[in-house]
Amino acid sequence: MPSTKIWRDEQTRMPMPKEKTNIGLIPMGNAPFFVAKVIQGHIAGYLRLNAEVLEPVEIPLNAFDEKRCQYNAGAILKSLENTKTGDCDKVIAILEEDLFIPIFTHVYGEAKQGGRFAVVSIFRLGEEAGGASPPFPLVCERAAKVAVHELGHLFNLSHCDDERCLMHFSGNLEHLDATNFYFCRYCAAFFRDAVR
Repeated sequence: MPSTKIWRDEQTRMPMPKEKTNIGLIPMGNAPFFVAKVIQGHIAGYLRLNAEVLEPVEIPLNAFDEKRCQYNAGAILKSLENTKTGDCDKVIAILEEDLFIPIFTHVYGEAKQGGRFAVVSIFRLGEEAGGASPPFPLVCERAAKVAVHELGHLFNLSHCDDERCLMHFSGNLEHLDATNFYFCRYCAAFFRDAVR
């Protein structure tokens, strides 16, 4: 969960948009429902957007790459285009399986820039140095950071040079954990304009 300091600091939270944007969260396969609820809470609490957890769906079989023993994030995003999402403007799928895109060995999440769908994997978010398992609340916090980062891409935000900004690229868990749970003032302003 995010630190109490960040939740209490009203200056780091987004102002309420004039018209509500609906964000859908879809658990895929055996993804824990609780993780989707935590992400829902972060989107509502920080971004001040409506978020709802939708009915779970199966992971498309054609997304599995037998050579890599991973799931192709692009294939999952394509399959989401045929998923019923009600009146949701943007949709994030959450799954437990390991994701890749062809240019990386793995990804924590993926989104089409300015698109409608994103995907987040918790597979590698439960790792620690030395093979230990981190506390589950830390896994949930990591998943929420990745989800909000990918949601930023859906609203056309690019990667940010500010290492403290949630839109900064995190290539490993150490970077992800060091990233604050808020956008820098430039990304926050861009996000507010994009939501309007």
